[in-house]
Amino acid sequence: MQRANQADLEELKKWIEEGKVKPIIDASYPLHDIQQAFRYLEEGHAKGKVVISM
Repeated sequence: MQRANQADLEELKKWIEEGKVKPIIDASYPLHDIQQAFRYLEEGHAKGKVVISM
């Protein structure tokens, strides 16, 4: 397993700031619906990140 080094993290930060890297958010759930969010993940529906809002 390769570990990120400082130079890699700086480059990634630059790409994010330039808008070249964007996370794909598939769904967002409030904390009180966390069971539904996990069910969604377990059923294989997620095509991106699932966000839990506090």
